[in-house]
Amino acid sequence: MRHHGKLPSIGFLSTYPPTSCGLATFTSALRGAIAEDRGTDAGLGVVSLVDTGATTPRPEVVCQHINSDHRSLSRAINALNSFDVVFIQHEYGIYGGPDGSEILDLMAGLKVPAIVTLHTVLSRPSPHQWSLLRDVVKRATRVVIMSETARQRLVRDYRVDAAKVQVIPHGAKASLAGPSLADGSRPVALTWGLIGPGKGLETAIDAFAGLKDLRPLPRYIILGKTHPKVQASQGDTYLADLATRVHDLGLDDLVEFDTRYPDGDALAAEVRRANLVVLPYESTDQVTSGVLVEALAAGKPVIATAFPHAVEVLTSGAGMVVPHGDPIAMRDRLRTVLTNPSVADRMSAEARRIGSNLYWPSVAHKYGRLATEVATQHEGAQLLTTTTIPETAIDAFANAS
Repeated sequence: MRHHGKLPSIGFLSTYPPTSCGLATFTSALRGAIAEDRGTDAGLGVVSLVDTGATTPRPEVVCQHINSDHRSLSRAINALNSFDVVFIQHEYGIYGGPDGSEILDLMAGLKVPAIVTLHTVLSRPSPHQWSLLRDVVKRATRVVIMSETARQRLVRDYRVDAAKVQVIPHGAKASLAGPSLADGSRPVALTWGLIGPGKGLETAIDAFAGLKDLRPLPRYIILGKTHPKVQASQGDTYLADLATRVHDLGLDDLVEFDTRYPDGDALAAEVRRANLVVLPYESTDQVTSGVLVEALAAGKPVIATAFPHAVEVLTSGAGMVVPHGDPIAMRDRLRTVLTNPSVADRMSAEARRIGSNLYWPSVAHKYGRLATEVATQHEGAQLLTTTTIPETAIDAFANAS
C-alpha cells in the first residue's frame, strides 16, 4: 500500500461505522472526503476499534482491533505499518486500558509516522490522563486539534511544543449548505446526537417550559438514540426519565423525541429543516463540537452553554452563549431568537459566513496536504539514514591516509 507519486497511503485508527459515536462518524467522513479530493478510494484503509469482534466490517476496514485483546494488537500494528502515514483519532474512552492507555501500545509498534487528532483536551485532567496525553503527543509526528482554544490549552497546560500542533477545524457535510428548509409553520429548535447524561437536555427542556405562551408554539426536537454505553448499563431508563420530565412540565405538545441516529444527507436534511439549534451541554471542557460545526455549516442560529468551542466561535454573532445549568438564561435567549426575526436573520448570516470554511472538501484537503508533507519528510529521513557512510568506513579511510 506504499504511495505512488505524491499521494501517500493512509491508515485510519479509530472507532468506525457501524459503531455509533462521534469519532466513528468523523473518521468515515474524513476518509470519504480525502478519497473524493484524490479522486480515488485506493490506499485509504481503516483499522477499527471494537469492544467485540461481532460486527461485520465495511470493505475499507482492513483490520479490527478488539480493545484489550493482545492477539489483535499485533495484527492491528502490522496493518497500520503497511501504510505510509497513520491518522489516529484520540479520545480517552475509545481505547482499552485505564483512560485508554492501550493507544500507547499501538503507537509503540508503529514504524510509520502518526498524525494524531485530539478530540478532547481536558482542563482538569487526572495525573494519569495528563501524562498519557503527553505520551501520545510525544509519540506522534504531528498533532491536529480543531479549535484555537484547544491549541492554547495543549501548549500552556500540557507543555507541548507549539510547532508540532496544527489547527484544522472539524468538517461538515456540504449537503448542509443551501437555503433553509424550515416550512414556516411552527418554528423548530433542534438538538441532535447520542443521548445520555451530560448533554444538558434537562436544562433545555426546563427552558422550553417558560415558552408555552409563544404563538405559534415552537417545537423542540431531540434527535438521536441513547448512547450505546448508556444503553448497555441503563437500557432506556434515561430516555424514559426525560420523557417523564416533559410530561410533568406539560410540554407534550412542544418537546418531541426522534430516536433515530441519522447521518450524512439524512441528518443534513433534518438540520436544514430547523430554525435554530440548541446545544445545552454540561461539559465545561468541550474544545471540539461536531454538532456546533454542522449547525454553523447549515447557517443556523445557535443557543449554547458556555463550553469553550462555543465561546470561541460564537463571539462574532452566530449564536448566544448562556451559563451552564441556567434554564432561565436559556429561555430568555430562545425567546429573543424565536420572537425577533431580524436578530435570527443576522445570526444566520454570520453562521453561514463562518460555516463556509468548514465543509469537508476544504478540511480533507488540509489533512491530505499534511499527510503528504509528513510522508515526504519521513521518506527523506529514511533515505538519509540508508545513504549515510558508516562510521567503520570513515575510520578505515582515516587510517589508510
